[in-house]
Amino acid sequence: MNNQFARLKQQVENRLDAISDPVTGKGLYTSGRVSGLEVREDGKVSFTIEAPSDAAERYVAVRAEAEAAARSISGVTSVAAVLTAHEPKAARRANGLSRVKHVIAVASAKGGVGKSTVAVNLACALASLGMKTGLLDLDVYGPSAPTLLGVHGRKPQANPDKTISPIEAHGLKTMSIGYLVNAEQAMIWRGAMATSAVRQMLEDVAWGELDVLLLDLPPGTGDVQLTLVQRTPLAGAVIVSTPQEMALADVRRGIAMFDKTHAPILGVIENMAYFETPDGSRAYIFGEGGARRTAEQAGAPFLGEIPIDVRLRESADAGAPLVAANPDHPVAQRFREIAQSALGNVARLNKPAPKIAIR
Repeated sequence: MNNQFARLKQQVENRLDAISDPVTGKGLYTSGRVSGLEVREDGKVSFTIEAPSDAAERYVAVRAEAEAAARSISGVTSVAAVLTAHEPKAARRANGLSRVKHVIAVASAKGGVGKSTVAVNLACALASLGMKTGLLDLDVYGPSAPTLLGVHGRKPQANPDKTISPIEAHGLKTMSIGYLVNAEQAMIWRGAMATSAVRQMLEDVAWGELDVLLLDLPPGTGDVQLTLVQRTPLAGAVIVSTPQEMALADVRRGIAMFDKTHAPILGVIENMAYFETPDGSRAYIFGEGGARRTAEQAGAPFLGEIPIDVRLRESADAGAPLVAANPDHPVAQRFREIAQSALGNVARLNKPAPKIAIR
């Protein structure tokens, strides 16, 4: 999207946020009611307003107001707003995330930084530390979990209560849109379809009891990411980057997105940090220490560096995560150190405020 239409989308978001959500009293956009917002180059705008089922009637007028507000913006040629109703969270099935202690998002504001490889190995590291761990691959456009976990061809089981059971691999409970569609099929989904798929994978999977569920987010800071962080109580987010400035600019945007939605930043991981040559020296192919500096400037913890290593690449291609297949490898040990640091930050950043007794 060019700058003109990025500005137009921001204007639509601002107008929608000026409308009060009847239930929360917050802006309609900030409250998470709006999903799948799309602004096309011909000025056509579409979005969905998700109302709780017990207050759906109150949103009929809100939808009309939202359409009118968006239509009044210069450059908007037409507006299509869809109103849907969903059960309140308390009334949803007692599976889903209800027995998951901590939900952690693994994000990268830019593609191509090795986020999914990091997420899979981080999940295996958490499992190796004795945590009951799940991994949910939410990259609906380019799911990589089936390849990274070596579970191509396996399909999740449907249950009588209309939930689906996760696929177990390498000590993890896992789910991915890649388990449900043909691997060769192009995922051409508009925003509303993508956010609906994300919501269903969060709410309709029988995760059972988990200590940690890692969410492998799609790259970027678009509607899927915003919908997820607005609807899911996150224990925090881990951001993956490479050292070069082009990736770091997007990391700053990712940190800003999580700050905006009040999700704690558990830390930044610098992937492909360096290559260790046969003589033991380090070659900083993409620059040195950029992610660490960016984390420090943003006031976010720095979790550690992952080097470029041929065994990490080979294990990913083979569907056998390095941490699970070769736990004594130095890079596997590095993942466990990072996992321990992330867990420490979960405990620190989600610690309840002390009770003050007034006598």
